[in-house]
Amino acid sequence: MKGYKIISFLLITAISLTFCAMKQEFQTEFPQEIQSVFYQKIKKGTERSVINFYIEFKNPLSANIKLEKIYFHNQESLVQEITPKDFKSTFFQSNKKEDLIMDKNPAKEYGNKAPVVSKSKFNLKLNEAVLEYKKDSKTLFYKILNVQEKPLR
Repeated sequence: MKGYKIISFLLITAISLTFCAMKQEFQTEFPQEIQSVFYQKIKKGTERSVINFYIEFKNPLSANIKLEKIYFHNQESLVQEITPKDFKSTFFQSNKKEDLIMDKNPAKEYGNKAPVVSKSKFNLKLNEAVLEYKKDSKTLFYKILNVQEKPLR
């Protein structure tokens, strides 16, 4: 009986520690000064649009920092370097809506497809983004607030 108590105590402790390790904490400051963060929306016909997300730094990015991903509008995208000071991510959005058959008779609704619900890694507002980066091979997260949309020139 004493062995069961010890095993159950160790099991509960191990499970609770793994849940603590899974939570990502945001850095309060980015290691370099960011000059501007903005996005531009490009319409591609009536069914698709593209969001280009830009990050501009005042100085070239340090060699020990590597930008990995941007999480924005419930999507994630890899970060591409344009210049040592400018970076970009691209998000694709579909505006196409599936036709649903709604009827009293459930058999007539048979052809409907279930909606695809993608859960984001972070709970963000529409004007917030998360930047995933590596500093000295350690993965860190920085939350960007008040991301502004800039019109196309």
